[in-house]
Amino acid sequence: MRVLIVGSLGGQSTIATKIAMDRGAKVAQVDTIEQATAYLRAGRGADLMMVDVSLDIGALIAANELERIIVPVVACGVNVRPEAAAGAIRAGAKEFIHLPPDPDLIGAVLAAVSDDDRPLVARDPAMLGVVALAERIAPSEASVLITGESGVGKEVMARHVHKMSRRSSKPFISVNCAAIPENLLESELFGHEKGAFTGAVARRIGKFEEADGGTLLLDEISEMDVRLQAKLLRALQEREIDRVGGAKPVKVNIRIIATSNRDLPQAVREGVFREDLLFRLNVVNLAVPPLRDRPEDAVALADHFLRKYAKANGVAYRPLSEAAKAQITTREWPGNVRELENAMHRAVLLAHGDHITPEAIRSPDGSPFTAYGGTIARRAAEAAGEATNRVGRTVAEVEQDLILDTLDHCLGNRTHAATILGISIRTLRNKLKLYADSGAEIPAPGETRAGAA
Repeated sequence: MRVLIVGSLGGQSTIATKIAMDRGAKVAQVDTIEQATAYLRAGRGADLMMVDVSLDIGALIAANELERIIVPVVACGVNVRPEAAAGAIRAGAKEFIHLPPDPDLIGAVLAAVSDDDRPLVARDPAMLGVVALAERIAPSEASVLITGESGVGKEVMARHVHKMSRRSSKPFISVNCAAIPENLLESELFGHEKGAFTGAVARRIGKFEEADGGTLLLDEISEMDVRLQAKLLRALQEREIDRVGGAKPVKVNIRIIATSNRDLPQAVREGVFREDLLFRLNVVNLAVPPLRDRPEDAVALADHFLRKYAKANGVAYRPLSEAAKAQITTREWPGNVRELENAMHRAVLLAHGDHITPEAIRSPDGSPFTAYGGTIARRAAEAAGEATNRVGRTVAEVEQDLILDTLDHCLGNRTHAATILGISIRTLRNKLKLYADSGAEIPAPGETRAGAA
């Protein structure tokens, strides 16, 4: 968390700085709104600005937005009249803090703009394997490509990799390549010199330089124009960038993480994504599974969101009922974690009684959820089908199928199969001799039966 204090805060800036630093923030201070914009333009970066209410907050926000610098503002002041505080909010401040500052209030504000409310929740084996791989490669300098459907938590995974890396004390800078117009993205990434184009009133440091020493996340990189991909490839290869209108290259020391919800190999085949860039980015691929294949995560995430929105709305936390858990784990969740979060927010507002029940888990228009599927539902259907197939068969027949299927799974390895089945190798061999004598096909060591998967 990086905090920029703008102004004297009525003589309370030292106290505010200490409180913020005690809560893990890195704090810088400037005197004027012009210095604040220059500080941000130079790429030093901030996640929050605490601005003296006596300054022109509207002008500060406008100057920043003119250069596409978006940093939330909290106004602060001593003995401030209510109309002045209200004016700061109308000018664009997110909050007003009375000074001398209350430590808990500043802590709450810092938490509200930090990443603490987006933890990496992993309980399901399908996700734990991805997290384990992420943590193994995090200390390296390898570029990482994180893939998965929209809403699965790719940015959360990227932040986790950064947090576990040797660059964790340095900036984590995120750029959404799909949200920035094509003609502005180059300047956003690489910066520009004064006069490089109309509106370039001063030198602007881009995200590459802002992330120097840390990690740069290129979110939804598949949406980047092919021409700009070539410049990005050079930056990755040479570890230097060219500002728009610049006369000489600038060295940068960053790690790149990219995300995509598209099939990038298919994009390469279609000619809209460079194959050499894909190779450069895809040193390690973290494929985040959809929520429908992470039923244990679905319940854990739902509980996290219920606690979060109960606190945000000032209501008592209600746990999920068993029926609600079943509903959550069997739903497809086409919007993944993002859809689940919204559903839990609605459930907090709609629930009655001591638990969150299925009646409170509804679509945005208030209608009940009816679309089901997911891993648990598929497994239940498969189990039901297997049970139906066993009806009318003898125990000996079912046992033979189990033994031979297990032997196929072990590629004919008798010792391994006996261990899985929980029987002695001698018993297994006797069973196999009996099956062979009755004409059954027995897999040889290193093989499976013909047609076995």
